[in-house]
Amino acid sequence: MKKILSILAVLSFLTFAFAAVSAQDAVTLKVWESVGGPDEWLIQAGEKFTELHPNVTIEFVNVELQDSSVQIALDGPSGIGPDLFAAPHDKIGELVAGGHILPTVDAEAVAAAVLPSAAQALTYDGTLYGYPTSAETYALYYNKALVDTPPTSFEELAAWTKTFNEENPDKYGFVMDVSNAYYTILFTTMNGNRLFGPDGVDTSSSYLATEDAVAGMKIFQALHDVVPFNASDLDTANADGAFSAGNAAMHISGPWNVAKFTEDGIDFGVAALPSLDGETPAASFSGTRGMFVSAYSDHPEEAAEFALFLISEEMQALRYEIVGALPSIPMQVESEISNGFIEQLKYAFPMPSVPAMTAFWDSAGAASANIWDGADVEAELKTLDTVIVNSTAQ
Repeated sequence: MKKILSILAVLSFLTFAFAAVSAQDAVTLKVWESVGGPDEWLIQAGEKFTELHPNVTIEFVNVELQDSSVQIALDGPSGIGPDLFAAPHDKIGELVAGGHILPTVDAEAVAAAVLPSAAQALTYDGTLYGYPTSAETYALYYNKALVDTPPTSFEELAAWTKTFNEENPDKYGFVMDVSNAYYTILFTTMNGNRLFGPDGVDTSSSYLATEDAVAGMKIFQALHDVVPFNASDLDTANADGAFSAGNAAMHISGPWNVAKFTEDGIDFGVAALPSLDGETPAASFSGTRGMFVSAYSDHPEEAAEFALFLISEEMQALRYEIVGALPSIPMQVESEISNGFIEQLKYAFPMPSVPAMTAFWDSAGAASANIWDGADVEAELKTLDTVIVNSTAQ
């Protein structure tokens, strides 16, 4: 009880810490966010913030999450960048190295108020950067009209899919984006194997060519036998579309698709990922989406104030309602679907935030596609490891 009261006290402090505005001059904060839900949340949050601080106006500008870390390097120094922008936590290394973001204001209070994993994800070289607005991972979606009980291992999933495909020639038992390393990384995690080592900071090796990674990616490759698509035809859009149309029984995706699949009338559940070893669910990447104060902002105090407001319980509840993203603070969510993702979070690990992640994404995605289409697993992973490790020396 004392811990809960302490958290509530901290959140209350964060919400109202800057209630008294020292300067009443009109301020417009330019904020970068993605469309498709986060934009609506930000706009509504901005309106509520302005009610508390009439001199501050929030201006939403669409810069997608995956583009912001590159765009800030161009727009920030030129003076046309944002005051605050959304970015995934794995970009912190390059953002800090480039001098593009400021440390978190009241870091200890923020760390105490948010989920420990979120605070860990936004910590780089011992310093907290940004304000976590959501936590996320992916899990196994299953269409309840087609699946009674989701499989608990990939071996079981493959066998089930083979039978389902034979009995339902117009449908597919399982789909996923097989060229996206955000998802395919799960197959490299057997026996605790992790990208860049246990702590995600050992850039002397990618840990993607280990015996465990090779064994896991062979399981991934074998799934092609029961999933009749080449990598070029099984991207996120096609996988999402198949599940959304009721043509796929199972799909690996994240909470960002909850609203879409619900709108499309799919009666679905979410379960932890199947296991690679027959025992525990496979480990997934966990991502923390953060808001970062630009080092180039003319209004860093107001930007930090708004960022703090975004992690208040009211704004986190609003984000969950609009976007379906899991809160970054310890608050209860009454949802069977969300509980599936929360269960998977127990087995997830933060995406590393070392600068070498920049080289990881495209290279690992290409290697995944090649392996899916039949390339030698060990050779592909050895080449991938070399490319990633060499990138850190440049």
